[in-house]
Amino acid sequence: MVSPLRLLKLEPVSSGSGIGIIAPASPAKPDRIERGLARLPSLGFTPKLAANALLREPLYFAGTPAQRLADFHAAFADPETTAVMALRGGYGSNYLLDGLDPGHIAKNPKPFLAYSDLTGTQLRLLDQIGLPAFHGPMLAADFYLEDGVHLPSLRAALAGQPYSVGPAEGLRILKSAPAAKTVRGTLYGGCLGIIASLLGTPWEPRTEGKLLFLEEVNTRPYQIDRMLWQMRAAGKFQGVPAIVFGEMLECVSPGAPPELLDQAILSALDGLDIPLAIGLRSGHVSRQNVTLTFGVEAELSLDPTPQLSLIKPAVAP
Repeated sequence: MVSPLRLLKLEPVSSGSGIGIIAPASPAKPDRIERGLARLPSLGFTPKLAANALLREPLYFAGTPAQRLADFHAAFADPETTAVMALRGGYGSNYLLDGLDPGHIAKNPKPFLAYSDLTGTQLRLLDQIGLPAFHGPMLAADFYLEDGVHLPSLRAALAGQPYSVGPAEGLRILKSAPAAKTVRGTLYGGCLGIIASLLGTPWEPRTEGKLLFLEEVNTRPYQIDRMLWQMRAAGKFQGVPAIVFGEMLECVSPGAPPELLDQAILSALDGLDIPLAIGLRSGHVSRQNVTLTFGVEAELSLDPTPQLSLIKPAVAP
């Protein structure tokens, strides 16, 4: 097992805290934004929209790269907020990777809640400056829904409390490894498609030796197989003690049996003698999006039922 990442120290996000809302990728539907903004205060948070957060162009972006970068940097520097949250994912945050100022963010570290297209941004900041990545709900993707957010994991992650998730959050065993009923490691990962797309770039995620969490949405099993093959061929599973997959929402082929996805994953990872679990509702999910913190020590236990425990929190309680 590799040594844990050296993480930046973060302050807890308590009730009444301000949360900066930015749109680093695509724009969101206005009604979802309104409902998300209305719900956050009822949960004890005060949202603050970035200057360009409501832009709906050019193309499929929420503003130009310069506008989105300006909002990104300003949100971390804002003394009135203690956390930053993406409006939604979509596409476009890859254009921010080259212009990000990690040094600026390191001087103003805050929890950054996002997933999907923002996986690349989160992992770049985690790898380069040790900013923990909060793979969790976003304003216009989850908070606008009555049942969109798994509140226990969100509150625990932001308050600096250890927590566990298991079958109640969808987790089930896909493959047990005879030599390891319990494994520990640095939790790391995000959207499988984004991680695969960054291979060979200056921002290639450092998955090696990590306890991996991988998730996707609306992707057919053969495409999941292809991305896992690509990661394996690139050596990205070296030293990985276990892999936990997400709910994998709508990752099916029309007319194919539902177990095809499980079979495709097992086939693609055949020969890796490590535990595999699947079904954890974090990221693209049908309901109650679980918050996971990447960069912290975690433990996956398979006996008697699967449980993923985040042992060391990312914020100072």
